[in-house]
Amino acid sequence: MAYNGLLPVYKEKGYTSFDVVACLRKILNQKKIGHTGTLDPDACGVLPVCLGNATRLADMLTDSGKTYRATMLLGVRTDTQDLSGNVLEEKEPVSDSLRIEEALFSFVGKYDQVPPMYSALKVHGKKLCDLARQGIEVERKPRTVEIYGIEIHGIKDALVDFTVECSKGTYIRTLIDDVGVKLGCGACMKELLRTKSGGFSLDDCLKLSDIERAVNTSEINNIIIKPDAVFKDLPGINTLAEFDRLLYNGNKLYPEMLEGDFKAADNEMFKVYDSKGIFTAIYKREDDIFRIKYYFGE
Repeated sequence: MAYNGLLPVYKEKGYTSFDVVACLRKILNQKKIGHTGTLDPDACGVLPVCLGNATRLADMLTDSGKTYRATMLLGVRTDTQDLSGNVLEEKEPVSDSLRIEEALFSFVGKYDQVPPMYSALKVHGKKLCDLARQGIEVERKPRTVEIYGIEIHGIKDALVDFTVECSKGTYIRTLIDDVGVKLGCGACMKELLRTKSGGFSLDDCLKLSDIERAVNTSEINNIIIKPDAVFKDLPGINTLAEFDRLLYNGNKLYPEMLEGDFKAADNEMFKVYDSKGIFTAIYKREDDIFRIKYYFGE
């Protein structure tokens, strides 16, 4: 049996995001599974996982903003930008809370961030982290990321506890390293917890052990989130039975092919179910023609 839908997983320390997917393939006995945004092995938190035809949502969920709770250690720089790496330099940490706050808040907005060598990004087909482990450092082009907001929860004994909301592709380790450079004392990441991603929060998440238990007790279908739930704010409509075939093939649709007196504004997107009520696709109105955007049929 193939499962289709979403599972917001709580990624625990010690697992890579790929490890989570590999474990789920064994637990669910299913190959078609993908995650929606890499988390470092030492990081924990929200990792939305897509199953079956819901893997078509992976890019959309990956593109969404994310929220993290982080702990920054001042006075230490490492080659990995966290405590797992080799120490490059140690200095007396800045203790002035106002200076620390100003440095952190100065990164709110868009800024060009250079991806770390210890990352899964590829250059000429090779992962940067693999090159870094061989002692090879290559030039990385800066990428524009956006910090939507930062909230500082506490500053004590060279540790800064804060929450950051950011765009996709933002490395919190690198943000912390950049803050340390700005302060002149260096800094690295001590802890990282992703609290929100892809519309899911920590309260929505399940551990791998929870999912395995649900499979063993035949309750797995009760915890898999159906793909249309991601589009809960979009209106829904059914096709008339004689036009189900066009929907299944992803053909364009016209108002007369839909049940009831369905009206949609130009460029509005909506969920389309077949005449039996099975969610099949997301369509977008363009003039009086409805064109498919995402397909979730078999």
